[in-house]
Amino acid sequence: MSRKYKFYNREGLYFVSFATVYWIDVFVREQYFAVITESLEYCCKYKGMCLFAYCIMPSHLHLIFNDGDSNPGKLLKEFKVYSSKQIQKMIEENPQESRKEWLLWMMQRAGKGNSNIVHRQFWQQNNKPIELWSNQVITEKLNYIHNNPVDAGFVEEAHHWKYSSAKNYAGEKGQLDIELL
Repeated sequence: MSRKYKFYNREGLYFVSFATVYWIDVFVREQYFAVITESLEYCCKYKGMCLFAYCIMPSHLHLIFNDGDSNPGKLLKEFKVYSSKQIQKMIEENPQESRKEWLLWMMQRAGKGNSNIVHRQFWQQNNKPIELWSNQVITEKLNYIHNNPVDAGFVEEAHHWKYSSAKNYAGEKGQLDIELL
């Protein structure tokens, strides 16, 4: 397992960010967002993930979570492997995907440069886990996650972004059930 996937306090609360290879805007179609939300739901229900915050952007994700099974590195790896396979399969089988050949070629190109990959690479390997050790750091990362779509110019208010826990924190029903911090 790569050093980049290590979580030193296995019971800790973590902020992670990870992106598609080459920062490709994959999450622009509803069915690709659905793979991510369904995968996160599954991890929460069956894999011990406790999700506190999330934001799915066109090319990357931000999460605040911990793992009830005390192995957050393994949990995140399983999430990334599963979602990668599912989204690649959807791209391959989607007759409406106008960027199909280009997307698959870019993932194949990324995979060739990585000795750990057999065919194609979807996610970048780094996720830079940051343990959230104080209320100040938690608030800072929570605001960062929720303001990401605002800062990118997609929405004017954080809770307007459909794929963010900002909705939950604003008292609205979000795409995913979370635990509020």
